[in-house]
Amino acid sequence: MRAPFTLEAARRAGVSREQLQTAAWRHLRYGLYAWAGLSVTPKLILSALHLRMPEGAAFSGRTAAWLHGLDLPPCDPVEVTIPDRCRVSARAGVSAYLSNLAYGDVVQRRGLPTTAALRTVTDLGRRQPFVEAVVAVDMALHAPLVSLADLRAFVDAHRGAKGIARLRRVLSLAEPAAASAMESRLRMLLVLAGLPRPEVQVPIYDDQGRFLGRPDLFYRQQMVALEYDGGNHRERLVADDRRQNLLLNFGILLLRFTAPDVNGTPGSVVGQVREALASPCPGKCASPRQPRAALSGE
Repeated sequence: MRAPFTLEAARRAGVSREQLQTAAWRHLRYGLYAWAGLSVTPKLILSALHLRMPEGAAFSGRTAAWLHGLDLPPCDPVEVTIPDRCRVSARAGVSAYLSNLAYGDVVQRRGLPTTAALRTVTDLGRRQPFVEAVVAVDMALHAPLVSLADLRAFVDAHRGAKGIARLRRVLSLAEPAAASAMESRLRMLLVLAGLPRPEVQVPIYDDQGRFLGRPDLFYRQQMVALEYDGGNHRERLVADDRRQNLLLNFGILLLRFTAPDVNGTPGSVVGQVREALASPCPGKCASPRQPRAALSGE
C-alpha cells in the first residue's frame, strides 16, 4: 500500500483499529494511517490530510508555495483554504482559512488541490509576518512563479480588500533579483532600520570590461557591497576570496554577514553598514575609479 488511508477505509478493507496499532502501520494524525515502510515526507502528510478536506478546499499559503516548488516549510503548520459554507474544527498543526476560491484559483500540484500561483503569492503577502512576506514574494518573483506586474494588477483590482494595503507595501519592497531568503532578510533588516535601500545582485565590471563580481547588495554611491555567506560558503571559499580581492582592489568595501549575524546580532549588522555608509571613504580610497555598473546601471 503506497498511499495513506483513513480509519474508515481500513475498516471497509477488514482491518481493525487494533490491527492498525501493530508495527506494520504508522499513525499519521486524525485517524489517518500509512504503511510503516513509507517515509514520512511532507507529500505523504499532505496526501493524508487531503483525505479529510471538504470539497472545494485547497492547500494554500506556505503549503501551496512548497507544492509550487518554492523553498518554504509546507507543514509548520499545514495551511488550507476552505469554502465559507464549511464548518471547521481546530486541528493541531493545521491552519484553516475560510474563503470561497474563485474559478481558476485552484490547480493541481503534485496531485493535490493547490491555490494557483497568483492566489498563493498574494495570500502570502497578506498573511505572513511582514519581513517573511517580503521574503516569500522575493522567492516567488525570482523563481519566477509570478510577475511583479501581475501582483500589482491584483492589488489594483482589489482595492479596499482585507490585507491589500499591506500587500501593496510588501510589493514596494520586493526584489525579483534576490537570490536567497537570507539575502532578502538582510536587505529588509537594513531598510527597516532606516538605511538606504541597496541595489540587488548588481554585476560590476572594471573599466576594461572585466567582470569583478555580483555582490548580493550594493550601495553604488558609497561603493559599499554586502554579501550573505550561506551554508555553502566553505565550498565556494576560493571563488569568494578571489571575487572579494577584485572588488577590494577596485576600491569597493565588501562586508560579509552570516545567519548568526542577521538573526543573532542584527543591531551590530546595522551598525557596521551605517558606519560604512557614513565614512567619507568606505573603500579605503584604494582606487578613484568607479566600476562600470555603478555608473551605468548595467
